Amino acid sequence: MEKGSPKILVLGIGNLLLRDEGVGIHVVNELHARYQFSENVSLVDGGTLGSRLIGIMSDCEELIVVDAVKNSGAPGSLYRLEGKDLRLNNPTKNSLHEASFLETLLQCQILGYAFQTVIIGVEPEDLSPWSDELTATVKNKVPDLMRAVLEEITRAGGFFTPLPAPADV
Repeated sequence: MEKGSPKILVLGIGNLLLRDEGVGIHVVNELHARYQFSENVSLVDGGTLGSRLIGIMSDCEELIVVDAVKNSGAPGSLYRLEGKDLRLNNPTKNSLHEASFLETLLQCQILGYAFQTVIIGVEPEDLSPWSDELTATVKNKVPDLMRAVLEEITRAGGFFTPLPAPADV
């Protein structure tokens, strides 16, 4: 890693077994499959680990979270939340994981970990249990979510290059 390059963590959170709730993990997996990232960028499937992510998050300077976000919008609506939008001390939640994930961010803050956080999200359409398939509405937004994450990586000082497309067998 180049000296002075900020450590950037892209964290996909969600539950793959609840349809659109797993969108963060799907996006991180797609990014990992399609791009090579500079050494200062890490992509992590955070699943539903909540406070068990503190150790991973404690080492970053820039945190980009990808998640399903319930914000009373139309299914497929895209969101970018940061700063006051995250409402760490407010019981009103947006992200489906905010009850535990925002508490995890607050715990990091209390422990003195100082990183910038942005959440890139999409309004889910269906959270039915026992399906790992995204709805067509949310699946069609995956390229937009990927673009938004790549823009955040660039803004934060990371780099990426597309991987060659796999050859058909």
